[in-house]
Formats: sequence, C-alpha cells, structure tokens
Amino acid sequence: MPTSTFQVSQEAPDSPALDVEKTEVEQVENVLPRTPYQSKEPGPASILNWLQKKNPSPQFLADVAKMNETELDPGKVKHVERKIDLLIIPALAICYMFYYVDKTTLSYAAIFNIKEDLHLGSSDYSWLSSLFYFGWLGWALPTNLLMQKFPLNKYLAFNIFLWGILLMAQAASRNFTELAVLRVLSGAAEATADPAFVLITGTWYTRTQQPSRIGYWYLANGFGIALGGLFGYGIGHIKGSLPSWKYEFLIIGALCSVWAIFMAIFIPDSPYFSHWFTPEERLIIVSRKRGDYNSTDTREWKPAQVLEAFIDPKTYLFFLFGFTANVPNGATSNFGTLIVQGFGFDTFQTTLMQIPYGMVIVAFILAAIFINSKLPSGYLGFAMVAWCKGTAPRLAGFWMTGASNATFVLGLSLLSGNVGGQSKKAIASAAIFLGVAIGNIVGPFLFKTSEAPTYYTGVVGCLVSRALEIVVILVLRVMFIMSNRRRDRAVAEGRIRSNDQFTELEDITDWKNPAFRYVT
Repeated sequence: MPTSTFQVSQEAPDSPALDVEKTEVEQVENVLPRTPYQSKEPGPASILNWLQKKNPSPQFLADVAKMNETELDPGKVKHVERKIDLLIIPALAICYMFYYVDKTTLSYAAIFNIKEDLHLGSSDYSWLSSLFYFGWLGWALPTNLLMQKFPLNKYLAFNIFLWGILLMAQAASRNFTELAVLRVLSGAAEATADPAFVLITGTWYTRTQQPSRIGYWYLANGFGIALGGLFGYGIGHIKGSLPSWKYEFLIIGALCSVWAIFMAIFIPDSPYFSHWFTPEERLIIVSRKRGDYNSTDTREWKPAQVLEAFIDPKTYLFFLFGFTANVPNGATSNFGTLIVQGFGFDTFQTTLMQIPYGMVIVAFILAAIFINSKLPSGYLGFAMVAWCKGTAPRLAGFWMTGASNATFVLGLSLLSGNVGGQSKKAIASAAIFLGVAIGNIVGPFLFKTSEAPTYYTGVVGCLVSRALEIVVILVLRVMFIMSNRRRDRAVAEGRIRSNDQFTELEDITDWKNPAFRYVT
C-alpha cells in the first residue's frame, strides 16, 4: 500500500467505529486552547466528572479509523517515537528512582541508629518492613480500579506527592506505633507505582516496544540504589541538631513531593489530549498500534471482562510471578544494608557499597533488554552469600543478586502485552501486584534477628523463591505458545476469521478476539 498523507478531519463522519465510544465522550477538559479533539462545551457541573478520565472523542476515533486504512510514513513514526521517548521514559525513570529510594529509606535509617532512637524490639524492624506492604496489599485492588477512572498521570502524581509527605512525617515518629502507622499509609500510596508505570508504557508504546521501554525506566531501580547510597553517605555527614535518619526522611520526602508537582504539570495523561503533540502526531501515536488489539484507554468498567479475568488461569500465574519475584526484593530492600554491614563494613562504607550493587542491576537489565534472556547470575549471587567464605566473594555475591531484577523486568512485559480489554487488564495488573505486596511482606520475616549478620535462612529462602519465579515464567510462556498455535490452526482451517471480525479500536479481551496473539 503506498504511503499517504493523512488529513485530520474537522467534522466527525458517520462510521461504525464510532459505536465503540458513544457515552460520556464529550466530557473533556475546558482548560488551555481547545484542540480539534476537545468538545465545545465543558462537561457536567460535577467536580467528580470533571476530575475523571476523559474518553477519546468520536471525531478522534473516526480519524484514527481512517488513518488505519493508510500506510504510515516511517519517518513521521520515528519522529513521533523519539518525542515520546524523550518525554515519557525520563519521567517514568525519575518516578521509579524516587519510588525505590522512598521505600528503602528505612534501610538507611537502620544503619543510622533508628532502632536505638525509637527503642525498637528484636522483631519490630521486620514488622516495619512488612507493614509497608500491608498498606500496599490493602490498596492494590482499589488503586487499580481508580487508575481506570482518573487521568493516569495526574493520579500517579497525586500519589507521588503523598509519598513525599508521608516520608517527611516519618521523621517526626517517636516510637514504633507512630512509625508503623505511617509505614502502612506510605505502602498504600505506593501501591499505585508499578501498575501505573506499566499502564503508561502500554498507553504510549506498541506491544513489541514495551519490553525494552519497561527495561529502560526500570534501570532507575539500579540508579535509585546507587543514588540512595550517595544520599545516605552525604546525609550521614550533616552535622545538625537532628539524628541522621530524620534528615534522610525529610530531604528525600521533600524532593519526592517537588517532583510530583512537576510531573502533574508537564507530563501528559494520554495521547488524545496532549499539547506536546500536533493533532496528526496524536493520531499516529494510536494508529501505529493498529496491530496490538489493545483498544483505546477508556474509563468504563465491563463486568464480563472482570469475570473473565477471575476465571483465566493467567491471572493466578501473574499473582505467583509477582510473589516469587518479590520475596527476595522485600528482603534485600530492607535488609540489604544490614547484610553488607555484617560483612565488616562501618556505616559510611556500607552506604557506599550500595553504589556498585545499583550499577550491577543497571548492567544486567541493559543486557536483558538486548539479549532477552533469563539470566542465572541472581541465583548464583544468593548462593555465594549463603555458602561462600570471606568478605570479597560474599560481597560480590550480594551485588550479583541484582541481576535477577532483569527477569522481573521481562516478566512485567508479559502483563502489558498479553492481556486484552481494559477492565480485564486492570484485574490482571492488580493480581500481579498483590503478589508483589505479599512477597515483600513475607521476605523480611525470612531474615531472623537471631541469625544476624549472616541471615542464612533468609538468603536460602530468596534463592528458592527466584528458582520458582523461573518456573512460573516458563509455564506462562508455554501457555502463550500453545494458544497462538491453536488460533493459527483455526484460522488456517477456516473455522474463524482472524483479521476482520473485530475493529482494532474495540475494547475486547484476548479470549474474545481471535486475532489476538500473545507475545512470547
């Protein structure tokens, strides 16, 4: 098909594609100059309606349907994708960096004597580590539902602002109870993070691009660990009237809240209403995903999709993946500094030892992006910590445990590209991150105070959990391959029509759409 230039229409034509979104499509922002895809009148006088996510207009959907009939100019597509990369990936990376630094600040407070200052008992620190994820667990499903109702970026920015406020409040804690309550609330606010990052990636990128783009912003995990070490080293040298751990909470919390304000103002919520892109570029962003069968981003809940999510075995495998991948994370993110300190380093040396650990994570994630393989070094690392003798090999083993983060990056792409239907995807996302929360709750309790500083039970438990994670990923891969083969065979035999039974803008699930193919 020859390359053609697409002319943005000014009037919405009659089209069957318009049946996709016929309700509430005129509730769009009444701020900034209107674009061709904004309605002429503001929505109803309800503040709640005004705050909610705005569906794409019929005119926008009609223009996308027309553009889908043409071959996109590769030069224009590359130009648009460069703009997306420059806008979205750095923003998500900074968010993820704050996300990791925020939730691991307690581990730096631990080596700056918070245990002694708050008179924490032998198991209190483990409880503080896990209570964070009790808050996450309790809010994981509601926050996934709210992400479908409200503008995704604004909702994420609001929660990031709360991260900072709650972290600063922890500096005022006088005992275990006060800190425990704030940790639960912080966990609830951070339950939005991972699923929001994955959904934002799915909104802007094609299915084939999502694994690499998830990997790029997940690199901030490693940079966050390294930056946390630098923050810890620098803040530990502040000679003020407050204990060092209080400065940790105050400074990192303030930076987090400032970033949230910037995020809310400058980062767009969706391609439909973004003022960073021209009307034609907005159409290209959506049209280039024409083969993904992932539909447009709407706020309507569909009970049939929710039911399908609960009877789909993939939902439960996603949960198990989140769980097995994060038992080690819950352990290392809260006990990592204590493990390293147990090798014989003083407080400031311990903070600096986190920098190589973070860089190892960055290196392995970059490798995973390009070779797309499941790396064994994370498992070797836990084995070295458990059974090697001497500081050097055990420290090297601890750094190598960061390699297993690459596996989780690739696993997240299984969710973003292999679930069709907005409501079903929200439930699947909640499942994987419920697993994340429970894994992070269990992890710290594997590390017994009586076994300090070696924590043998915890290290071996992390090794086993990582092995089970690989099993879950392999089972999912087999399911995807078998389903694709069944669908291809049915199309070849003429039992179903794969390409024209549904429009590419319809909000339907992977089960209902015979044209849907799983990414393996």
